[in-house]
Amino acid sequence: MDYLPVSWRIKDQTVLLVGGGEIALRKARLLVRAGARLRLVSPEVVPELVALVEESGGETLHQRFAETQLDGVLLALAATDDEAVNRHVSEAAQARGIPVNVVDNPPLCTFIFPAIVDRYPLLISITSGGAAPVAARWVRSRIESMLPARWGQLAALMGSRRQRLAEKLPNISARRLFWEKIIDGPVAEKTLAGQTTQAGDMLDQAIEDADAERLTQGEVYLVGAGPGDPDLLTFRALRLLQKADIVLYDRLVSPGVLELARRDAELVYVGKKRSEHVLPQDQINQLLVRYASEGKKVCRLKGGDPFIFGRGGEELESVVAAGINFQVVPGVTAAAGCAAYAGIPLTHRDHAQSVRFVTGHRKENGELNLPWKDFLTPGETLVFYMGLVSLPDISAGLILAGRDPATPAAMISQGTQADQQVVIGTLENLPAQAAAAQPVAPTLIIIGDVVGLYPRYSWFGAGTA
Repeated sequence: MDYLPVSWRIKDQTVLLVGGGEIALRKARLLVRAGARLRLVSPEVVPELVALVEESGGETLHQRFAETQLDGVLLALAATDDEAVNRHVSEAAQARGIPVNVVDNPPLCTFIFPAIVDRYPLLISITSGGAAPVAARWVRSRIESMLPARWGQLAALMGSRRQRLAEKLPNISARRLFWEKIIDGPVAEKTLAGQTTQAGDMLDQAIEDADAERLTQGEVYLVGAGPGDPDLLTFRALRLLQKADIVLYDRLVSPGVLELARRDAELVYVGKKRSEHVLPQDQINQLLVRYASEGKKVCRLKGGDPFIFGRGGEELESVVAAGINFQVVPGVTAAAGCAAYAGIPLTHRDHAQSVRFVTGHRKENGELNLPWKDFLTPGETLVFYMGLVSLPDISAGLILAGRDPATPAAMISQGTQADQQVVIGTLENLPAQAAAAQPVAPTLIIIGDVVGLYPRYSWFGAGTA
């Protein structure tokens, strides 16, 4: 991160603006809206800019820039078409420790202006650090189209009742949860519909009825994080992830998904790597109960889907026994996500009429005891989870049971992520192919005629071995 996004109060502060043309005018409008007092410096100044300076209670100096003009200013802006003048302003301001912005010249800036979505008092700023201003403006336009104009009225209404709620609910966590319910509820709907008087009355009643104990009851969210790509999270998963006070996550949860958690949430790594568990399963179960019993909202974030080889049922046993409220949010399971990103359909009218999910994880004694004879159904795709180490045994077991050694087979490593790797072979030679490619866990193995369609439907990435 090259810049720290901040909201800066500049009301009644003097700001130096060097430049008298249209570019300076655009910056002046923004500064005056924020309450700044302008000190404008330029030999020539457009009339509207002079009027803005007067409105701000500032001064217009019809002269060239001089370093003494920096005396007493909070920050400085250079908006001229003279490179030498702009550089002089930047160097002089930095020498005094004054933040400076030079329009369209990031190397000369110590701060930059973001693209802004204004729903006052709600402001959203978007910046690319000066690298791609067009991209920032595009994102702004998308947010503008999605965010109703009356969101500012809702923010103002909430702000007008903050002190009253603080007196009713001294507990800051209870207040945060109260406001989350308001934003998702009828008060917000009334405000966005323009019925502000009714919305205010409803909000007053909600504050009167607010109960800290009820609001701060603990809860567990068992959430499927999908196979890695953050774009595959469901809306509900994202909402609960951003609501949680505590996030328990394992190795299969990608960094991109974790980035979506609330900034002040506590992230607790619980491992779950093969043969390397930071916490045993029973201790994870106990943590869920402990945190929820303390009144926290706990998100148990699990790769893929929590009810498909995710031990979700085991973890809920302790939660249910403790009488704690919980929710389960399904995720895109690895079979569906990785197969789709590799372009391998799991079923196909001409090749496979059914699909079977199987765990390739060995038991504690190191054995892989599976009913191999049951895996010989014609037209059925086999998908093995967690089968990287067991691949030679899977191949040998199926061939010995009678599966054709020439059956197409694939191993997908880091599926749906930027470094996804697809290794293609047959049931007989896939172990050797995978060993040569050295795939990184997590991996998924697909066996069946549908693999023969690869790479016809391939669309994501280029990492193919």
